[in-house]
Amino acid sequence: MGVRFPVTAGGEDATAFVIRHGGKVYAYLNRCAHVPIELDWAPGEFFESSKMYLMCSTHGAVYIPSTGQCAGGPCRGGRLRPIGVTERDEALYWQPDEFVRPARA
Repeated sequence: MGVRFPVTAGGEDATAFVIRHGGKVYAYLNRCAHVPIELDWAPGEFFESSKMYLMCSTHGAVYIPSTGQCAGGPCRGGRLRPIGVTERDEALYWQPDEFVRPARA
């Protein structure tokens, strides 16, 4: 399971998500590279059945969890937009950048 959180992306309300895979934490904007829609088929459900890949619930694009790079399906050559995340003191902290900012109040 992943955890969704609200962000502002390019000035628009959006969501991002954080997952743990292979013991490491990764965060991405919740937007498919094929069509800009959210990936999860239910809140926090980002992995396909084998739990090896992240998968877009709408068109089946699959992504490598550690890089966000497209691994198959209609996202050819695309990738998820990464969000910097660090883990310390048993808490996760994400890093805003020029495109992904904290959610508007």
